[in-house]
Amino acid sequence: MKSMLSLRGRIMLGATLWTTGLFIGFGVLLTHAMLLNPRAPDFFHRLFIRHMIELLVLTAICLTIGLVQVRRGLSQFDDLRVRLNRIREGRQSRLDGDYPPEVQPLVTDLNSLLSDREDRIAKAHRKAGDLAHGLKTPLSLLNQQAERAKASGQTELAAAILQQVERMRRQTDYHLAHARASASGGNPGARCHVLTSADALARTMQTLHADRRLAIDVHASHEHFARCQREDFEEMLGNLVDNACKWAKTRVEIRSALDEGHVVTTVDDDGPGLDPSLRETVLQRGVRADEAAPGSGLGLAIVADLVEVYGGSIELQSSPLGGLRARLRLPAA
Repeated sequence: MKSMLSLRGRIMLGATLWTTGLFIGFGVLLTHAMLLNPRAPDFFHRLFIRHMIELLVLTAICLTIGLVQVRRGLSQFDDLRVRLNRIREGRQSRLDGDYPPEVQPLVTDLNSLLSDREDRIAKAHRKAGDLAHGLKTPLSLLNQQAERAKASGQTELAAAILQQVERMRRQTDYHLAHARASASGGNPGARCHVLTSADALARTMQTLHADRRLAIDVHASHEHFARCQREDFEEMLGNLVDNACKWAKTRVEIRSALDEGHVVTTVDDDGPGLDPSLRETVLQRGVRADEAAPGSGLGLAIVADLVEVYGGSIELQSSPLGGLRARLRLPAA
């Protein structure tokens, strides 16, 4: 029975039954053509008529079973393709199921490749975290020295140190985020729940901007998933929401929608907005957004780089609330 379950066994069985059915059917047609001859004996004619239905039924059975066997053998490749799509969409991380002996080695190699990729991504994340932690301590020490210099009356020196520390911190965050996303972008199983991340970010921003008494409303669907790592999605959306909170007067809104296989997350604020001539400038690679538009920080440049890694897009528009709308578009999972 094991050979019958193999791809080779099913195809051979199907081909044999199909050939047998064709042979029987051709024999029936040939015999019928011969009996049309008026000189054919009546005995053969009666015998043929008596067994013609049984022969035709046998032909149909052989052809049907042969076709079913071949299709069942080849259906394993359709099942493999479906499972690979699930991995690409983040719905599963491994190829499971029973496959014919001819296909199983390929499945095993693919699972090993997926495991190796996950290990590499995990190592990249750990290294990025270690680097961030290693830089955090000296930057904090420099910040303390700047505060001491300021307290001792050396205000100019303190301001210069603080400015450089902040610049190093922003550049470090920028390049670490990009390095992490570059490693994660190749992970076909990346998947992030938009609503969960949006709710968490809204609570965090309300705490950070508690003195502003901002209303941060989340209208994201529970069914929307973005094809990216959760940390990277929250890095992108967090920068957009933080920027909106800095400029909003009273209100920020976060919404999600599906658009041709992509999840579109919009962040609106009721602030003064951004001049249309600057909207493209602050998203250009290599342009410091805080210089192009004072107060916007480096966050928009980080978002632009990260979203490119994941094959998405970021666009700044006028908001229905009167301020700025940031439109984050990522492949749906």
